[in-house]
Amino acid sequence: MKLYPEKLSASFSKGLLPSYVITGDEPLIRQELCDQIRQQARLEGFIERELFHVETGFDWQEIHYSLNSLSLFAEKKIVEVRLSQGKQPEKAGAALAALSEAGPDILVLLSMPRADGNVQKTKWFKALENVGAVIQVWPVAPKDLPRWIEQRVRQQGIRIDRDAVLALASRVEGNLLAAVQEMDRLVLSAPEKSISLDLVESSVSDHARYDAYQWLDAALMGKAARALRILNGLKTEGVEPLAVTGALIRELRQLMELAETAQGSSVDQALAGARVWPKRKALIGAALRRLGRSDLEQIHAATRRVDAMVKGAESGDPWGAMTAISMHLCGQALGLNLSSPNQGSH
Repeated sequence: MKLYPEKLSASFSKGLLPSYVITGDEPLIRQELCDQIRQQARLEGFIERELFHVETGFDWQEIHYSLNSLSLFAEKKIVEVRLSQGKQPEKAGAALAALSEAGPDILVLLSMPRADGNVQKTKWFKALENVGAVIQVWPVAPKDLPRWIEQRVRQQGIRIDRDAVLALASRVEGNLLAAVQEMDRLVLSAPEKSISLDLVESSVSDHARYDAYQWLDAALMGKAARALRILNGLKTEGVEPLAVTGALIRELRQLMELAETAQGSSVDQALAGARVWPKRKALIGAALRRLGRSDLEQIHAATRRVDAMVKGAESGDPWGAMTAISMHLCGQALGLNLSSPNQGSH
């Protein structure tokens, strides 16, 4: 059966199921669901626990031994298996399927990243779903993060101002673990059980951990404010400009090829004939409709000049140049000549 995360606690009133599969790409929520199941299992007499971390080279016989060995210390036990990926080798199938036949004295708890359609069709996955519950965990979307934060804070009996919620959501930039850590700290320090904007601004560290590809995606989407925030974050965190330009140059090569192809047809036709990852087609398409071939050539030349600035072959401020490049990618050029030798000093 399938079970929604928010329905898990209520389902315990009907008794524990033989197995639970927690799957999804949000580790914090997966961990918290597993914590709930383990806590309930202890209340129902599952005292012993055997934990298996499945990595490359894992000996699947270990699970077989666990399922067939008697405990000297407890009549009931939890067999917890943590998969590092959804897709598993063929030899794993029998061991995982055997978990569905573990018996009434063994509670099976399996945690894994998102199970795609192919994984969900495997015999072992279906076997576990038939005897127990599959709980699909979805990431908290940026638009839902403020509500998620507010609910968690209020569950602890603390009031939080709306401005404080929005400020906290902006600071943690989708990092749920950082959000929980900051909320716990704010709850402990909240005067009169209330969290204000001033308290958030004075005590919350910036836990947004950016990388060059997050900046690139934001710029390709035309989200200028987010792109600049990420770019500033990269600079603050001490990331080398070459790490950013390296990601950009690889993308620009493909964009220029697609732009040239699109001149004789259309953007959609150019994308259809190119090997673009399906999930990135909308992103690439948006950039191609916003930027012409001449724009891309200017940005490419400016990016190469940033490399020269970093290596000391040319004077200028690399991060200042990257700011201009970022705005141009977003379709909001600053009126600078990006290929000018003096661009970086503006």
